[in-house]
Amino acid sequence: MSYTAIDKMRRMNRKRFGKDLGPFLPEPFAGEKRGMDLKSTALRFLDRRCTGLRHDAGIEKAERKEKRYYGRSLRPGQIPYNMQMDLDRLCLKNELAKFIDSGVAEDAYTVYYAFIEMFIGEGGKSQSMVELLSEFESNASSLLMSHRDHYSHSVYVFALGLAIYETNPWFRQVFSRYYGFPDSEGHASACAFLEYWGLTALFHDVGYPFEIPFEQILAYFEVDRKKRGPESVYIAYKNREPLIRIEPAEQEKLKALYGGRVFRDVTELLAAVITEKLGAAYGFTEDFMDRKIRSKAGCPEENGYFMDHAFFSAGRLYQEFARILKAEKIEKYHIDALTAIMLHNSLFKFAIVGYKSDNLKAPLKAELHPLAWMLMLCDELQCWDRTAYGRNSRNELHPMAVDFSFAGQAIRAKYYYDREERDKITAYKKQYAVWEKEDGDPKTMPRLKAYSDMAEKKQRFSRDIRQIVDLEHCPLTVLCTTRRADHREKHTYLSISSFLHIYNFAVALHNGYLYDGREEAADREQMEKDFNDLSLEYKISNINQVRAFDRYLNVIGCFYTDQPVDFEMLSSFTPEMAETIAPLEHVRWVRDHEMMGWSAGNIYETLVPGADKDTQADLREQLRMHKHTVPRGSSDEEIKAHYLTLPPAVQGLDSLPFNSMLRLLKKYDGVRIYRLK
Repeated sequence: MSYTAIDKMRRMNRKRFGKDLGPFLPEPFAGEKRGMDLKSTALRFLDRRCTGLRHDAGIEKAERKEKRYYGRSLRPGQIPYNMQMDLDRLCLKNELAKFIDSGVAEDAYTVYYAFIEMFIGEGGKSQSMVELLSEFESNASSLLMSHRDHYSHSVYVFALGLAIYETNPWFRQVFSRYYGFPDSEGHASACAFLEYWGLTALFHDVGYPFEIPFEQILAYFEVDRKKRGPESVYIAYKNREPLIRIEPAEQEKLKALYGGRVFRDVTELLAAVITEKLGAAYGFTEDFMDRKIRSKAGCPEENGYFMDHAFFSAGRLYQEFARILKAEKIEKYHIDALTAIMLHNSLFKFAIVGYKSDNLKAPLKAELHPLAWMLMLCDELQCWDRTAYGRNSRNELHPMAVDFSFAGQAIRAKYYYDREERDKITAYKKQYAVWEKEDGDPKTMPRLKAYSDMAEKKQRFSRDIRQIVDLEHCPLTVLCTTRRADHREKHTYLSISSFLHIYNFAVALHNGYLYDGREEAADREQMEKDFNDLSLEYKISNINQVRAFDRYLNVIGCFYTDQPVDFEMLSSFTPEMAETIAPLEHVRWVRDHEMMGWSAGNIYETLVPGADKDTQADLREQLRMHKHTVPRGSSDEEIKAHYLTLPPAVQGLDSLPFNSMLRLLKKYDGVRIYRLK
């Protein structure tokens, strides 16, 4: 049983009430038990290897002694603390499953939110870091010559790492030995990997907003296709102190972690730790590494006239650690995540291993830095399903999908390209055949990025990966083909805006302060406090309610945008619109509960004779049973029919929030709702 605290509550309820009332676990996803694809293996890792994640034996002991619970559900104190931790893990698993199915940024957001809530702090505290990355890319990157998504990309990278850990015992052993876990198959090692790897993978590209302006300036002066170099106009960053500052309390903690060493700033810290890990193997000194890292932001001319976002990602994440975790909670593995991020883009490739040079050194062995090895491997593998923003990127041919198999402790990746682009592929193949027959000079080889990197005989794509990371114990096979594109799973609708305020909307909708239109009555601080009294499960449910809004608008023939358009603006929903939206929202609510293992019933209202409403509510959360949901396996039509049987006051819970949502969009996001006809 992988969710031991939930199972323990079930046994306690059976003993208390004399029958098996729950809580029950949801059914596993298709293929999850034995599948070797990306989704099955990543979810299996979360489900089976991470038993006991974030459990606290001390809190459990205090609960027994004090005869009260420390865990949060709809409100604090309703369930055991360790049961809440199990439910948090189930939330993360479900949101990752949704993302792997869709790949859209909105589904990536909830993965970020769940992880931040579990391992860094309240998800709202770091909301701007992850929301702004997505919005900055989509709004600022179209002016670049070449640029592709890094927001959803990072969640795919996260999933890939989980899949490799789950299926490769060699890597599990390497990781466990490196971090001092005696049992490579144990839950403690897997739980640590989830945290360390999540910090590395999910945040490795958060510094991209610093690289984008640099590339925009170059792109403006590269319109005549001149190569970047001494004649380029470029920018460099000054006053980097706020990004690399280490406060005195943090210096003291780092001094304790690293043998009494006092670090002046984050750059010195990164240089010292990277040199400790890789210096002897690759023959470089700390002074060399310190100079290379410091040049990243201020001297692009020393780095091929490129700006390395990895420097900014590492610095930005360190400041998040310092702000939220505080000095006392920073540990070596946090710094390991930062060094892996610093290495992943160009530092290791060009300053250490000599990538694409005549002095190529050995690829990185996982034993030297497991997190960096995993990040560089997964970062290269994740080249599919990435939105293209740059002018050149949109004219290239990148894979739209992939099928992975992780069977046999190996990686087999089959990348799919859009069949509608076959004219480009045919033209490339003809050019390649002529080149192969008449020329053969690697310098003149025709290319169709990124298709040609996988299709050519020597397969540049997999060769480049092998030059970066040692794959002796993790063999890689890459194939490519074409198929018809299917965009239906993307759930793409006409509604569009910056939509930076998902968290703000969720907070406001939970509090319901706008239902009577009294916007001025809101107390932002109290609203956030009330929201943060919820468990992660309920927070995610509120966020998913916000995210469903564009889908509901699409059904009623409306859309929202922050752009001026020649359509009729909507000030409120008609009763007919509400009647259409409300059953859809009820279906979403039921499906969310189904994925979290809730069962249908109202026995919690009568189990304890004379119980007051608070006691009944606590029992509802402990049994995970709700009178307004339906039996598992019900169809959408059955759920909609069930909605019609609910009392009007209950039905209103599914429709009232959306007139509030209309006002919230106007207030927070500057958008308006329009009718299509």
